[in-house]
Amino acid sequence: MPTKDYYDVLGISRDASGDEIKRAYRALARKHHPDVSHDKSKAEHHFKEINEAYEILSDPHKRAQYDRFGFVGNGASAGAGDFGFGPAGFGDIFDMFFGNVRGAAPPRAGPERGADLRYDVEITLEEAYSGTTKEIVFDRLGTCATCNGTGAKPGTMVVPCERCGGSGAVRTARQTPLGQIVTQTACPRCGGEGHVVAHPCHACGGRGRLESEARLTVKIPAGVEEGSRIRLAGNGEGGQRGGPTGDLYVYVAIAPHRLFKRNGRETFIDVPVSFTEAALGGTIEVPSLSGDVELTLPAGTQSGTTLRLRGYGMPSVRAAHRGDHHVTVHVVVPTKLNRRQRELLEQYAEAGGDTIDERSFFERVKDAFRPE
Repeated sequence: MPTKDYYDVLGISRDASGDEIKRAYRALARKHHPDVSHDKSKAEHHFKEINEAYEILSDPHKRAQYDRFGFVGNGASAGAGDFGFGPAGFGDIFDMFFGNVRGAAPPRAGPERGADLRYDVEITLEEAYSGTTKEIVFDRLGTCATCNGTGAKPGTMVVPCERCGGSGAVRTARQTPLGQIVTQTACPRCGGEGHVVAHPCHACGGRGRLESEARLTVKIPAGVEEGSRIRLAGNGEGGQRGGPTGDLYVYVAIAPHRLFKRNGRETFIDVPVSFTEAALGGTIEVPSLSGDVELTLPAGTQSGTTLRLRGYGMPSVRAAHRGDHHVTVHVVVPTKLNRRQRELLEQYAEAGGDTIDERSFFERVKDAFRPE
């Protein structure tokens, strides 16, 4: 087990959040980096402890394993729910109680692929319509350029672990009423790797990776939809022990628009028109994502009618054709009339036989229900 508590090394509580762990690590790494310390040998040792603690506690899986077992290795990498009832499952249970009688060492930790990262970006509906590019800035663990990811000081090499002799496993025997039980677990000294870094790299403290700021330009295609995911291969975190780099996934969110609504490639807008425009018909201009468009309004258009402008909706990421633009007409009734306007409307009503009934509402209701 480690000689020091990782939480104590970073000076944080055991229930610290991921952001608290990251802030503590950055502050300590800047303070104890060998390049800024007078006592370089002591600083290198402390810097290695800080990096080791951060590598374990910043990884949710490794942190859970450390909290449970006190160390991180291959022996507890499978969860409690991994015990099956096939041949492999029975072998695991048998080895748990009676030791690894086959004498095979647990597999050593080989190259490990770097973690995938997620970045959320918000764009406008206009940007989704025409496509855009965004510069994003984020932090990631990359392969240390000084040691090329080995964790060893340039000119030195990793050495076999003295605790396990390079096997990556340790065996313990104990007497029980059932006889001697031999158990085999991952070596706590080297974490099952079979080797240790005798002379850590001064840049990364033996971790093989360094956290740094990355800047990328992301091309977002026209027609992109809410929740779309863009994969940028090889831009995630650097791998361990020579493993490949993970990927970066950019998730796109589209901000609500004050005029337009969207459903897939179809766009929608509500447009107010005057009483006379609705009654007489004509041509009006309506907004669309490609600019103002002329729309023919049929005479006698009723409020709530939806008209279609074909090809004026959103483009498709994979196809050449565009969706349609749906315009819902709302007839606006004037709230104030001057004398001339009122006279004209009264003449219109009389000319069409639509006389104005000046009786009260209740009188009209009585007439409607009065038997003939």
